[in-house]
Amino acid sequence: MKITVQEVADLVNGKVYGDPGFEIKNISKIREAKEGDLTFLYISAYEKFLDSTKASVIFVKPDHPKPRKDLIYIEVPEPDKAFQQLIIHFFSYLPTITGIDSTASVHPTAKIGENVIIGKNVVISEDCSIGDSTIIYHNTIIAESTTIGSNCLLYANVSIYHDCKIGNNVIIHANTVVGSDGFGYMYNDKGELIKVPQIGDVIIEDDVELGSNVSIDRAALGSTIIGKGVKIDNLVQIAHNVEVGENSSFSGQVGIAGSTIVGKNCVFGGQVGLSGHITVVDGVMVGAQGGVSKSLTKPGKYFGSPAKNYRVAFKEEAHIRNLENYSKQIKELEAKVKKLEESLNKNKEDI
Repeated sequence: MKITVQEVADLVNGKVYGDPGFEIKNISKIREAKEGDLTFLYISAYEKFLDSTKASVIFVKPDHPKPRKDLIYIEVPEPDKAFQQLIIHFFSYLPTITGIDSTASVHPTAKIGENVIIGKNVVISEDCSIGDSTIIYHNTIIAESTTIGSNCLLYANVSIYHDCKIGNNVIIHANTVVGSDGFGYMYNDKGELIKVPQIGDVIIEDDVELGSNVSIDRAALGSTIIGKGVKIDNLVQIAHNVEVGENSSFSGQVGIAGSTIVGKNCVFGGQVGLSGHITVVDGVMVGAQGGVSKSLTKPGKYFGSPAKNYRVAFKEEAHIRNLENYSKQIKELEAKVKKLEESLNKNKEDI
């Protein structure tokens, strides 16, 4: 890696204080940086590391003090975003495989676009379509009649079931499953659970990223839909016929039960759970471990289980934490009331 300070400054529209020709070796967090590295400082909690960091170059906000003469400063309005921009531009992932591996099994009816890369033991089944410049890593299986768009990246051991539709610029990480059967069963007259065939499909729109070990079930009828720009963390379960609106994001271990509709620009923290057949409107945020059992009809922040407006939830949580004190206060008040009653009764007897 050879990037000069001036090249970085030009990319992020920064102002350089120091040697613009200095070559940056790497990028690092402020505490872990080594000589030759570029780092960033964007919140006051990390100011204490400025004196001790071994970095050579640092992003800072405009007019930030520059006490160290051995550091090269690059002023930018938002150092954290400039750092991210740098990573995206210079450190985007490059594949380590090329071409179509001889061990891959590509059905003669499959349509493979230009510049597609296919790794070892990949299976692409009958009537599949793979768009231009898509990369498919080792041991991934794509079942019949599935369509995958252009510029997609599928890591190792991904399983895409039949009839799924995946858009452009989609990233799917290792061991994720798209299109497995929804959890559909019914009891027969003997009280036995009988499987109900899941005959729908999954639609994943453009610019979606799925983490590792994500499960997205196919619809019982119709489609399970993951909207454009959605980002899903590892170990998330999306059940049959769920619809997720554009640009929503889910942290690890979120679970969404069947036929629930999630709006656009929603954010769910880790381990949030949603019941089935409910609706969440656009712009909802649910804090970690929140339990959504009923439809959320107003945008805003929610917390707790059952999930409620975060201000209400935090007040209730504060009261719960004070239950021991409340109990003591109640006992003290009961003792005072009892003492007053005894005193009143005594006065009545004296009269």
